[in-house]
Amino acid sequence: MDRTRRPSAGRVLAVVSAAPALVLAGWLLAGLSLLLFGWFRPIAALPLGLVIAALLCRYGLRRLPETVEATAWQTAGVIAVALASGVFNGLFHSEQLIVRRDPATYAQYAVWLAGHGSLPAPHQQAAFGGPDQALRFDSPGFYPSGGAVVPQFMPGAPLIDALGHWLGGLPGLLLTAPLLGALAVLVLAGVVARLVGARWAPLAALVFAVSLPILYTSRTTFSEIPSLILLFGGLALLHDAQVRLRSGITGLGYLPSLPSDEQPGRIRRAQSDGAVIGAELAGLVFGLAVLVRIDGLRDVLPVLAYAGLLIALRRAGVRDEGRLGVPLLFGLAAGAGTGVAAGYILSRPYLDYLSGSFEPLLAICGAVLALTLVVALLAPRLAALLRRAAGIRRLPEFAGALVALVMTAFAARPWLQTVIRQPATPEDRLNYEFIERTQLANGLPADGARLYYEESLYWVIWYVGVPVVVLATLAGAVLTRRMARGRGFGWLLPLAVVGWTTVTTLYRPGITPDHPWAARRLVPVVIPGLVLLAVWGLRWVRDKARRMGYGQAVQRGLATGGAVLLLVPPAITSIGTAFTPVERGERAAVEAMCAALPERASVLIVERVTGDRLTQVVRGTCGVPTARVAFPVGADIPVRSDVERLVGRVRAAGRVPVLLAAKREQLLPYGEAVQVLKLAVRQDERSLTGPPDGTWSLSMNVWMAVA
Repeated sequence: MDRTRRPSAGRVLAVVSAAPALVLAGWLLAGLSLLLFGWFRPIAALPLGLVIAALLCRYGLRRLPETVEATAWQTAGVIAVALASGVFNGLFHSEQLIVRRDPATYAQYAVWLAGHGSLPAPHQQAAFGGPDQALRFDSPGFYPSGGAVVPQFMPGAPLIDALGHWLGGLPGLLLTAPLLGALAVLVLAGVVARLVGARWAPLAALVFAVSLPILYTSRTTFSEIPSLILLFGGLALLHDAQVRLRSGITGLGYLPSLPSDEQPGRIRRAQSDGAVIGAELAGLVFGLAVLVRIDGLRDVLPVLAYAGLLIALRRAGVRDEGRLGVPLLFGLAAGAGTGVAAGYILSRPYLDYLSGSFEPLLAICGAVLALTLVVALLAPRLAALLRRAAGIRRLPEFAGALVALVMTAFAARPWLQTVIRQPATPEDRLNYEFIERTQLANGLPADGARLYYEESLYWVIWYVGVPVVVLATLAGAVLTRRMARGRGFGWLLPLAVVGWTTVTTLYRPGITPDHPWAARRLVPVVIPGLVLLAVWGLRWVRDKARRMGYGQAVQRGLATGGAVLLLVPPAITSIGTAFTPVERGERAAVEAMCAALPERASVLIVERVTGDRLTQVVRGTCGVPTARVAFPVGADIPVRSDVERLVGRVRAAGRVPVLLAAKREQLLPYGEAVQVLKLAVRQDERSLTGPPDGTWSLSMNVWMAVA
């Protein structure tokens, strides 16, 4: 009888949900390698990225055993939700190109990489007649460093966004975010299908996709969505590696489409070897999250500890999964080491700025690594001690209760604490003043020291609803109790990653507390992790009803009612902003401004706000040498003599001096002014005490004079 070679629906879901992380990893490795040598150009990056991504997918996905059991409808449902998410966010995508907050900084970073393929960005002082004390080439998000400008942030996300720019210019760059958002839906659904069951994956995908923070970060150039893809993609890949290992040992779980002439022993050896490679790739994918966000170091700490646990289990001869510990550790070290090295080489001023939190984080990572190695080395001696600890009466109940206690503490935190921070640096002072202005706009008492971090659990409730939080807490408690009883080992790493990052993020979000801006902190792990746990909790409630003897009608009612409770609250919160694109029109306005600049222009920006917003835009997007003219403390415009001197130096260099400012009268002393940018758009709301339910207006004007 002929065997069909058509892959099963479960295999399709397993592959499409793991492939995004491997493809991103391949592209990041290729792009970073070329960028370090100053050769990040399409002619080199595209073929190299395709080759590395194809190799990673081949070794990570080839001949997977049945890691997911799914029907065609379940797989189609997940893919349909992901496609709908991508199309919807593509239709309402943002156009944040003028630098005011991080998305535009990421966009301009990507524009520079796409156009120049190297870092740092040179000052081009020759276009202004050489060095001058009144020339400033830096701007918010772009630090001065050694005669050049260094972009803020880690290079991972801009390397991805630059590909969109190569394929479609500025529109392609701006549509990269919706595509990544759709891939994130696939990845999360794949993890749910593996750990909870494929029938729950479409529900989880939908609840995740309609949550406002996911919509928000899937419409513009943030780093949180790529980080999510790598972190949850790593969970999927490691799960598949563990299934491969069990298949190689037991011979179970093979696809019926394997060639009949292959011997079972050979297939088993291939699966065991594939498990080792899969663990290495999972570690690499986890580690590369650091290349995208420096906070990824914190997020992957549980992976480091888990790799050490696997090594210890192998040394103690307890579990077969121990074989995967060393490859997981090596892959993680390679990926995270690449990220940290890239940060020091390409983003050193950014890491210096974060030194107050980054250096302690490095110290914590070092301590965890040392403790992991010690535990691994002493595993045979510690095994008996751990067995005695596991025999402590009521330990499982205490472990489960601890989960509920932690969430209760976060719920009670607003009544126990008010988180404040007095400004100690110029950056703190700016943040203080920003919070004060936002409080006044919200009709609140002005107190710029307030950070509102005590409300962090309620931020989560705004965006996913009470049912998700309650069911996720229930799931966390039940799973923790099971693991304390020695069952459910496959949930250990997912629960550790979700629990660790959720607790640390809620305790100290580390972000300006206006919303939806602050909601981005919840995107890489907290929201997808709670959705994952919530659907498991819903399944547990349904199964509990079955064990208690309730019929099919009650079980279906619980599942259906639970699905509605999970879906409706986030949808209600999102509805206020889901159909309103923000900062649409910036692309056309920037392109028109660039077209208005004369040939051989050297742009001098002679007004503070315009300099903050447009210095890198004109330099990068317009491709014109640009500098700000320094102004006295407390002033918004420079001294006239400085401007006139610089104008003369530009003319002496054989170029056309062009001045930009926010108002016509600011340019009248130097020549006739014309307006080159007039923009009226909607911007994100800045809400401090409730979820955003609308948008605010934003207007920008730029005038130009040829001196």
